[in-house]
Amino acid sequence: MELSLQPVPETSAAGVISVSDKVFAAQFNEALVHQAVVAYLAGARKGTRAQKTRAQVKGSRSKPWRQKGTGRARAGSIRSPLWRGGGVTFAATPTDHSQKLNQKMYQGALRSILSELVRSGRLLVVEQFSLDKPKTRTLVTQLKALNLINNVLIVIETGNENLYLGAQNLPQVEVIEVKSLDPVSLVGFEKVLITIAALKKIEENLA
Repeated sequence: MELSLQPVPETSAAGVISVSDKVFAAQFNEALVHQAVVAYLAGARKGTRAQKTRAQVKGSRSKPWRQKGTGRARAGSIRSPLWRGGGVTFAATPTDHSQKLNQKMYQGALRSILSELVRSGRLLVVEQFSLDKPKTRTLVTQLKALNLINNVLIVIETGNENLYLGAQNLPQVEVIEVKSLDPVSLVGFEKVLITIAALKKIEENLA
């Protein structure tokens, strides 16, 4: 299939580019996409919360006082959950929230998302997209020339420091490299702007 190239002022002209039907014309699998998004979000959870049980808190292991005859309630340890500074009864432990998703399923989900972006007209391809200086104003001008004001994901092949810095002050604009591309970013933005180099790299990875 062929995708239209969007002209960027003073950078590139309009045209078309041929891409693989396997990657950009795949059938949309909603269940697979949902599973990939959930797995990605689950893997991002730290799960590092932790509390100490009565066996882990500091304190003497001896009985505080004898069982009878003191007039006080019986006690077996100062590390009891009933005491201040004691352990927690059902202590939280570090948890791994990650979900298994094999590579074939993950790649299938990305192909499904990319194909749906093409069908819905949300994927825009440009020959190249960069900034000579880290100026947010320049980036906004280039995006407006493509009828993109906000809520856009810019996908590039390799890092461009000026582009990253220029997008820092735009909360609804994100720049991402192909190697860091994920399903959550693809479905989370209204438009996806991608360079030819990044497009070919994705095609190579998913073909």
